[in-house]
Amino acid sequence: MAGFKTPEGGLINGALRDMARHYGWFGTAWRAVLLIALEPDPEAGVFQMDGIFVAQAARGKGVGGQLLDAVTARLAELALRVVRLDVINTNPRARALYERKGFLAMTRSHTGPLRHIFGFRSALRMERPVVPVQA
Repeated sequence: MAGFKTPEGGLINGALRDMARHYGWFGTAWRAVLLIALEPDPEAGVFQMDGIFVAQAARGKGVGGQLLDAVTARLAELALRVVRLDVINTNPRARALYERKGFLAMTRSHTGPLRHIFGFRSALRMERPVVPVQA
């Protein structure tokens, strides 16, 4: 599964009311502030991946790479120019996969004291240009 966010929408689109049913209004308030700060709207022409998920039994068998190839092939058809994702410092296997698939390190953001909430210290933003489909 590949999660995503574009200016037109994303894999999961929820409202504050949806979050409140799960976390209550107080829990929703502070989570919403963090989400807004950490998840800015993507730029036009950029496909923001929110992560890929491969079943544990399928890991190490090339499924993640095939998924990334399929996503970028579709993005070329849609005339998007960049695919962007963030990989956390505690997931070196994912970073290695992204690098093998042509993603380049751009910027690193640190979680600071929020590392205790999130469970990781930093995230590396990576991007890969999308090669347009020739007509």
